Amino acid sequence: MTATLTEMLSQALAATAAAVNAELDHLLPSGDAPEHRVHDAMRYSALEGGKRLRPFLVIQSASLFNVSPAAALRVGCALEMVHCYSLIHDDLPAMDDDDMRRGRPTCHRQFDEATAILAGDALLTRAFEVLAAEATHPDPAVRCELVWQLAHASGGQGMVGGQMLDLQAADLDMDVAAITRLQQMKTGRLIGFGCEAGAILGKAPASLRLALKNYAHDLGLAFQIADDLLDVLGDETQVGKKLGKDAEAGKATFVSLLGVDRARDQARMLAEQACRHLDPFGQAADLLRQTATFVVTRGV
Repeated sequence: MTATLTEMLSQALAATAAAVNAELDHLLPSGDAPEHRVHDAMRYSALEGGKRLRPFLVIQSASLFNVSPAAALRVGCALEMVHCYSLIHDDLPAMDDDDMRRGRPTCHRQFDEATAILAGDALLTRAFEVLAAEATHPDPAVRCELVWQLAHASGGQGMVGGQMLDLQAADLDMDVAAITRLQQMKTGRLIGFGCEAGAILGKAPASLRLALKNYAHDLGLAFQIADDLLDVLGDETQVGKKLGKDAEAGKATFVSLLGVDRARDQARMLAEQACRHLDPFGQAADLLRQTATFVVTRGV
């Protein structure tokens, strides 16, 4: 019996998660050196858990250009390190003050706040060390482009800037356009890097890189709307973290502004639009198309 695209995606996500876990185990420091506590915290926060969606996007986009799987995996792991660092810092008492992440205590609860801050810092810097290494790509221009793009996606004009807006959101009059900008920065930029990274590794023509960038734009927004829906409709035991915190804090979200039904329709529309951007790749991009469907149906 031929596997359905849904089954193929499930298998591919599982295979990617296993490969990412193994590679992160190899890339992250371990041992009994005096500073091992921060290494332990890095590994606690980065190994296991999560669907590894961002590395999956790197690997799938790279496959469109016949990129070495080993190179794509290293870039995917670097991106996952940045994502995990952001979660550690996002959970801190000074930020969202969360006790649970991926179904277990957050890093600062398992260790302490100072160790959690250092673990996040170390994951961030290790990510760029991995990207800059010759093992990631033989062409230094490609490595420089990867470093630049991930830095831009992660910093004050990207994820960090989006987090700053999110911290102020309860005190600001946020409409749909403002929430869209916030989420494009906080969530969408890293997803965008995941989709473009494969094209960078493969030295793809500008037109195909733009197609992936446009796909990522719509995918990132669909992902965030689905996240907002999960915050309202999800099950904490399945999601692995406390839900409903945005509403408690009085923050505007896509769901609070649009309502559940309109938000769900908007997410589906964005997913369909994302898929159309993949037309130049034909059937080779089927798993990326299925990913767009997956992100808007998970848990809701």
